[in-house]
Amino acid sequence: MTPAIGVFDSGLGGLTVLRALIDLLPDVPTIYFGDTARFPYGTRTPDEVVDFSREIASILVERGAELVVIACNSAASVALPTLREELDVPVVGVVAPGMRAAAAVTESGRVGVIGTVGTIASGAYQHAGAEIAPDIELVCAACPGFVEFVEAGDIESDQVRVLAERLLAPVRDANVDALVLGCTHYPVLARTIGEVMGRDVVLVSSADETAFEIRALLPGAHRRDALASRSFVTSGDPGTFQRLGARFLGPEVCVVDKWQW
Repeated sequence: MTPAIGVFDSGLGGLTVLRALIDLLPDVPTIYFGDTARFPYGTRTPDEVVDFSREIASILVERGAELVVIACNSAASVALPTLREELDVPVVGVVAPGMRAAAAVTESGRVGVIGTVGTIASGAYQHAGAEIAPDIELVCAACPGFVEFVEAGDIESDQVRVLAERLLAPVRDANVDALVLGCTHYPVLARTIGEVMGRDVVLVSSADETAFEIRALLPGAHRRDALASRSFVTSGDPGTFQRLGARFLGPEVCVVDKWQW
């Protein structure tokens, strides 16, 4: 029996990772938990995020997940070691895959990383960079406000463009040639971010690289024509999750279960 993959995020952004998983492993069942009632995680304390991650991972395992993906940079930055120690199933984060992808595409050796305040403050990308590609020069910048615009469905307004111009200035001025989108919400803003950064900067999303890592952990999974089950759970409003989730993932977001903390 093919194991189910459990994926969680503070909201909808992790659906970008789920999209990559479904495209690469369409026959593997998935369970997605969006903790929208406690969104966002980027402004929470590390202890809070670890506790939230524990709770959600337990729910996913109880529902049949035999592999857990922390599709939230804020959570992966602080909770990955704890979950790997405490759970009896493999746990995959999105930080290291993102850095590996950036190291593969940069030519100048100058890489930018943008993320939530919590992710950047955690130093997770700096640590991953030192291990994966110590010769790379990292320039990190927190981008408060991006996630909130994405969750509201506002991705191309003048307000978003003005905010992007201001927040991306440090990495743009550093002349990076690759920019890691260190939050799973940010790929939805790729058009605006790309316009601000310029065409010579490669935008790197960890979603595809994370999916490849998961495929390596599931040697029995391979592409077939079977249609696997897709389950969705949210701690917020199911109707809002379904409506906005379709923008991230597509028609797979059908029935959404409500979870009450």
